[in-house]
Amino acid sequence: MAYNLLQGKKGIIFGALNDKSIAWKVAQRAHEEGAQFVLTNAPLAMRMGEINKLAEECNAQVIPADATSVEDLQNLFTQSQEILGGKLDFVLHSIGMSPNVRKGKTYGDLNYEWFQKTLDVSALSFHKVMQVAEKQDAMNEWGSILALSYIAAQRSFPDYSDMAQAKAMLESIARSYGQRFGKLKKVRVNTISQSPTKTTAGTGVGGFDAFFEYADKMSPLGNASAEDCANYCITLFSDLTRLVTMQNLLHDGGFSSVGISEEIVNQMNK
Repeated sequence: MAYNLLQGKKGIIFGALNDKSIAWKVAQRAHEEGAQFVLTNAPLAMRMGEINKLAEECNAQVIPADATSVEDLQNLFTQSQEILGGKLDFVLHSIGMSPNVRKGKTYGDLNYEWFQKTLDVSALSFHKVMQVAEKQDAMNEWGSILALSYIAAQRSFPDYSDMAQAKAMLESIARSYGQRFGKLKKVRVNTISQSPTKTTAGTGVGGFDAFFEYADKMSPLGNASAEDCANYCITLFSDLTRLVTMQNLLHDGGFSSVGISEEIVNQMNK
């Protein structure tokens, strides 16, 4: 059901790859709620995914951009404002990648050049996005900027490797830039710490199925789906959350507040 929560709002959505992507679901819901937006992803990801199909569905244009490149981001924000006919009201940063995870490097044997790439793609790109937006004065007052995180920023998880450090940096950047952007333009900046979600990126982490099942048994409401996360993003883009900023918002069915669940106890007692 649509409520016209984003009627007249304009934005940029990073990271839609295929119909399993959270960014894909956010784009669909934003379109339903009346928003206009530009879709973007790295050129390689665009070749691997189906973003043009989503663009057609949402009547959106696609602008390729490497989020680690300030030049690409400058072009993206300039073109987006031209296409949409004005400044932006929301931005979704749904970007994360670790060469060490992809190539199966253990945490005690990391390739440090790849580690730096992890941080650049998954965290520093968020700062670059906001710095470009600020310098171009591309955001409307009371705009909303979101990034997607995971509880591994605070807790250790096997096989999540250097992505844990990237998520911790991502959340720190949100707080620091949230303070700055709030003072400058009343723009709010938040991260959403989402349940394990069966996206292309998520399922690429070793042991993901065990993560997923454990979190589902621990959470009183069960894991939050990509569709659930999209709905939450829409509320944070809307005017209903104008004073929520610099927060890491836990969207995990209660997982983060549970010590142990009855389901896990029963399973351990078998």
